[in-house]
Formats: sequence, structure tokens, C-alpha cells
Amino acid sequence: MAEWMDNSFFAFVALVVFVGLVLYFGVHRIIAKMLDGKIKQIETDIAEAKRLRDEAAALLVEYEQKRVAAEKEAEGIVAAAKEEAERLTVEAQASLADLVARRTAAVEDKIAQAEAQAVAEVRARSADIAIEAARSVLADQMGKQGGKVIDAAIADVGSKLN
Repeated sequence: MAEWMDNSFFAFVALVVFVGLVLYFGVHRIIAKMLDGKIKQIETDIAEAKRLRDEAAALLVEYEQKRVAAEKEAEGIVAAAKEEAERLTVEAQASLADLVARRTAAVEDKIAQAEAQAVAEVRARSADIAIEAARSVLADQMGKQGGKVIDAAIADVGSKLN
């Protein structure tokens, strides 16, 4: 055997036969078809990923706008609540002042009525005591000087009639 027919030569011949068989049976087309399918699937996945990313970006913008709007609305609600609380506080203070004024006036009226009633009762009692004292004095004088008082009254009437 020739020197060039060593293991390397047979390995080379086997490689050429293998490549020939691969080309003959169209394995390269099958591999190319599989690679083309994989490329299309990757392109589809990339397109889907871009679409999803765009949708996510649009949603992010939308939710950011909604968040900003919600913050503004919340600030408006808080401001309105503060204004309402201040208005109610002013109304409550005015109402309380009015109530205190009315109650004070009512109490002062009751005090004035009580004073007037007390003065009337004192006057009535004083008049009763004065009448009782006068009756007692008259009864004593009539008992002691009854005739003189009657004679003086008759003389007084007589002098006034003439």
C-alpha cells in the first residue's frame, strides 16, 4: 500500500462520501428549511415583543396620565374639604355666638322677671303689713280715743260743709 493511503486518507474519503450523501439526500435543504423556520419564528417573536413593548409603553403613558389626573383630583378634593371645614367652622362659631346671645338674653329676661316678681311680692307684702299695722293702730286708738276721733270727724265734716 502506498504511503499516502494512511488513516488520514481514509478519513478524508469518508468525509467526502459523507458530504456527498448529505448533498444527495438534500439534508442541507432540510437544515436550511429548519433554520429558515427558526428565523421566521424568531422574527415573529421579535415583532410580538416589539408590539407588546409598544402596548406597554402606551399603557404606561395612559396610567401616568391617569395618576396625574387622580393626584390633581385628590388635591382638589382635599382643598374643597378644607374650604368646607373652614366654612363649617365659621358657621358653627356664628351659630354658637348666636346661641350664647339668645341664651344670655333669655336668662337676663328671666332675671328681670324674677326681680319684678320679687319687687311686686315685697310691695304686696309691705302693703299687707301696712294695712295690718294701720288696722292695729286704728283699733288701739278707737279703743282709747274712739269718741274723740268721732267727734273730731263730725266737726271736721261740719266745718267743711258750711
